[in-house]
Amino acid sequence: MHTADSLTFSDIQAAAQRIKGHAHRTPVMTSATANALTSAQLFFKCENFQRIGAFKFRGAFNALSRFSEEQRRNGVLTYSSGNHAQAIALAASLLKIRAVIIMPEDAPVLKIQATKGYGAEVLTYNRYTENREEIGRKLAQERNMTLIPPYDHPDVICGQGTVALELFEDVGELDVLLVCLGGGGLLAGSALAASGLSAQCKVIGVEPELGDDGRQSFRKGEIVHIDVPDTIADGAKVTHVGSHNFAVIRQHVEDIVTVSDAQLISAMKFFAERMKMVVEPTGCLAAAAAFNQVWPVAGKRVGVILSGGNVDLQSFAQFIS
Repeated sequence: MHTADSLTFSDIQAAAQRIKGHAHRTPVMTSATANALTSAQLFFKCENFQRIGAFKFRGAFNALSRFSEEQRRNGVLTYSSGNHAQAIALAASLLKIRAVIIMPEDAPVLKIQATKGYGAEVLTYNRYTENREEIGRKLAQERNMTLIPPYDHPDVICGQGTVALELFEDVGELDVLLVCLGGGGLLAGSALAASGLSAQCKVIGVEPELGDDGRQSFRKGEIVHIDVPDTIADGAKVTHVGSHNFAVIRQHVEDIVTVSDAQLISAMKFFAERMKMVVEPTGCLAAAAAFNQVWPVAGKRVGVILSGGNVDLQSFAQFIS
């Protein structure tokens, strides 16, 4: 396995070959209304149409496809609040690998059901009193399984980077690439993809303002830990970025900015009304930054990654009403 320091653009290309035919090549969509609103050319990379409804399938499949025979026999273990859980469960079922997923007991019911539906064993924990990383390490050791965390892993980073790789292949070079930031797998991978295909492109991470651990870390030059943030962006409810991710982010990312929950809701409404799409709150982080000029995009060609669409319809209806 690589360390993050040694990851390069060619690792993203290799991941793209591994996931080919397994992950969907998701559409890139545009909106004249969004362009008029921002005075920019926006290209939305729609990972809400990815398998399991989010980009996470890419990193999960890439990581599991690199398992040795022995690792395949012993199975995979992970912890996740939802999208990575479903991604590992589906990738494992496709590759005939046993999967155990540790999920918070308050994770969206839809996500827990979907994860079980793909054939994984689900164990729950209390995210406010227990540490999932400790539980994961201990269980992986006891059961002799390979732990693939949601973002802090080179193979996961490279799989996620294929999102931006496809975007650049489809639309050419960009001035700015806005990327949702939770643990940092998508941002780190996207930045590596940009380094190979659009070197002038400024890669910007976007977090919820109530969970700005990444921005704090970026400013300080070291990983900052925060409490579990109270934001509707449940995919970004992390307390710190991953160390593999941070190494890449420091090297290749221009800046990290934040948006409010109200701005996320406004973006969700836009996608539902104008583009007929369901995008989950976390999936709207990058778009909200563009719509509100949190990073100035006027006059530029801008890639906007919509990371997923996994929101239960009841919550979705409440958000947009």
